[in-house]
Amino acid sequence: MKLWLLRHAQPLVGAGICYGRLDVAADADATAECAKALAALLPAGTRVISSPLQRCEQLMHALHAQKPNLTYKTDARLQEMDFGQWEGRAWQAIGQAELEAWTTDFANYRVGHDGESVAAFMARVSAAFDALQGQGDTLWITHAGVIRAVELLAQGIRHIGQAGQWPLDAPKYGQWRALALPIG
Repeated sequence: MKLWLLRHAQPLVGAGICYGRLDVAADADATAECAKALAALLPAGTRVISSPLQRCEQLMHALHAQKPNLTYKTDARLQEMDFGQWEGRAWQAIGQAELEAWTTDFANYRVGHDGESVAAFMARVSAAFDALQGQGDTLWITHAGVIRAVELLAQGIRHIGQAGQWPLDAPKYGQWRALALPIG
């Protein structure tokens, strides 16, 4: 089974802004270009599941226009991490004490005071990942954080205790990775 992990196109948000669950649109031209490139590669029968945030749904609709014969749906578990009160703020405007509190208790600290902890985020993505068993080739249209979490899950890592364990690498906007997963 192959799991394609596609990151949405460039969002229409200023540089340096925290925008996990912030529902912002993506660049329309970049979205269309990405959909066209991926449509040429996706095998018939691939299931397409998207985050319901508009930057991902835009890409799902653009891909559907290119490949209408695939099945499409959204899944809230594929949303980016919820950064609570940090959403829409410049990263530089978030106090150093808040950032240090997060990195000190990386697994359990609820970012932005009312946001999501990394442990809760990993559990949410794990539930979606576990539901893939026996489903065949699948494309997730999602976010950098979800892609990083899936790459950990594919290695058998379900809990991150320290900030240094979190992967830094993710596909660029409008890019994808494909993971070969065991069937069953």
